[in-house]
Amino acid sequence: MKLVHINEPRLEFFNGVHICPRRGIAAYGVYDKGSLTRRTNILLGAIGTSKDLEDLSSLLERMKSPIKDIEDDRKYNLFPDFCGFNKDVGFHAELVFNQDLGRSLRQVDIEKITKIKNRSQRIEEAINLYYEEIKFLAQNRPVDVIICVLPKPIFDAVSKEAPVGDEEKLEESIEVQSELNFRRALKAKAMHLGKPLQLVRVESLISGSKGQQDDATKAWNLATALYYKAGATNPWRLEKADSNLLSCALGVAFYRSRDKKTLNTSLAQVFDELGNGLILRGTPVHLEKGDRVPRLSEEQACTLFKAALEEYRNAMRMYPRRVVVHKTSNFSDPEMSGFMGAASDLRIDTVDFVTVMDSQLRLFRNGAYPPYRGTSLVLNEQRQLLYTRGSIWYYKTYPGMYIPQPLELRVVRSEQSPAFLAKEILALTKMNWNNTQLDGKYPITLSCARKVGEIMKYLDENDRPQIRYGYYM
Repeated sequence: MKLVHINEPRLEFFNGVHICPRRGIAAYGVYDKGSLTRRTNILLGAIGTSKDLEDLSSLLERMKSPIKDIEDDRKYNLFPDFCGFNKDVGFHAELVFNQDLGRSLRQVDIEKITKIKNRSQRIEEAINLYYEEIKFLAQNRPVDVIICVLPKPIFDAVSKEAPVGDEEKLEESIEVQSELNFRRALKAKAMHLGKPLQLVRVESLISGSKGQQDDATKAWNLATALYYKAGATNPWRLEKADSNLLSCALGVAFYRSRDKKTLNTSLAQVFDELGNGLILRGTPVHLEKGDRVPRLSEEQACTLFKAALEEYRNAMRMYPRRVVVHKTSNFSDPEMSGFMGAASDLRIDTVDFVTVMDSQLRLFRNGAYPPYRGTSLVLNEQRQLLYTRGSIWYYKTYPGMYIPQPLELRVVRSEQSPAFLAKEILALTKMNWNNTQLDGKYPITLSCARKVGEIMKYLDENDRPQIRYGYYM
């Protein structure tokens, strides 16, 4: 066994590099500032009560200027000031919203929903209410993103409290959840309209709301999500290195359809070194009797791999030299044969296979704080533990509520060293534009797969899913 520490991967911005997304954007500007295809005027549609739309407009006005964060010098790096969303600094763009881009919900319609006793029926009616307004904006207004503000009566009518203390788990992507989920079902129903959605609670619009993040942190997360969803460009990317030139990561996950008619359907995400992602839906997967773990057949693995890499070639005009495949369960022999056969047909030089799962083991260090993020315990050439959550030197604290759980990495086949693969996975945890804190738990290949599966289960077999991650986050 060997204990090592991996330095925090650096991110590349327009005019510099930094380990922190917030600091990098503020100091050096979004990575794609020089792109001719990015949005510099982001038109926002919005749905909510008249009061909600006024509060949203006020928030967006405040976000044009810097927002001070909590005054605690010890946590200055964890809670930096928001740089402001304008064309002079940071995002170098503007968020545009006015009354012509808003759709007001009537109180009588809200009250009608809250009086429905059956929870599933309440959710169905709430989805229909928002969907009709989303459809109007998508078809009649030139909006880039649509914000759905949930007033408290609606939120209470459609929400269900999550168990206290539950942490995000990779395995959740394959559980059967027949219960109707408002957020996921609404995003699935509106997907064909071609406008990404941003759902926000009305409390998050009000400065200093109890139980909410501080104003600057809320602004950072909302601004980054809206910026990413508005276009096909990225606010940051991984620092470019010759060693990962023309390489891409592919995540494979499974989910069960809500009607249980399709036991499992595979999906894959391709992320190149620029951070660009594509969503693909595979064919139904059959469970072997006595085996609860879904697996691809050799033909399915081959077809899925080729479809993913064809999308990569269409975007990059060439195939990658190296592909790394991430999966949350062990690779079967037919899966390996299918992937390797496809790689051989496409003349891809190197394919690495890594299983990523939550570990039941914990490491302890002296003192009250958990191990540092980037701590890796190499058990042997095939297995290692990796802390993607933990104490962070840059933050000078542990920014979590619960004892962090390391990931277990199982290297099935690889041309790379265990240290290289761990560093790569640690870097991919920073490529989630839904959160600007630097310590994501899972690589984007698998965290995206889980979120995509949660929404895809609400799509019918004939529905065409969007290929951009912005529609699922």
